[in-house]
Amino acid sequence: MQRPGITGQASYDVPRKEESRTVAATRPFGTQDSPLLPRPSEQEQPRPQTGTASSQDEGADASFFGQSGLASYYGNKFQGRRTASGERYDLHALTAAHRTLPLGSYVRVTAVSSARSVIVRINDRGPYTHGRVIDLSYAAAAALDLPRTGILLVRIETVTKQEAGA
Repeated sequence: MQRPGITGQASYDVPRKEESRTVAATRPFGTQDSPLLPRPSEQEQPRPQTGTASSQDEGADASFFGQSGLASYYGNKFQGRRTASGERYDLHALTAAHRTLPLGSYVRVTAVSSARSVIVRINDRGPYTHGRVIDLSYAAAAALDLPRTGILLVRIETVTKQEAGA
């Protein structure tokens, strides 16, 4: 219940009993009865680790990561331009762009409809189109028969360097 006349994100429970503010304010900070601490039932539960490594670990293997969504591919106009990793985009290389995976990590991209898969190295950031989870190089897209359709529903999972054969 919000106090009348106060707007914003913070909410505050109005005391049900005739408790004065001075009594509530004089309780020691950090005690169970302190109004400044959330109740145990309201405390945020610890979240499981997302499984991604820091993007500063160039070439590091990411621990397990899985994601599904739409994939698209880079066009020819990006050929030779610098990627986020500093290397130049090569449409014939098996590379991809992802928003959060560490640069230099490897992922298996599997087309849900055909079960075709390809292992690519993350060397850029993106995609910057809403609803897409990964941008593939032309060579990786061709392996999944993506250039024919333009976008494709895929499943992404990290693989180790040994599995990638690098």
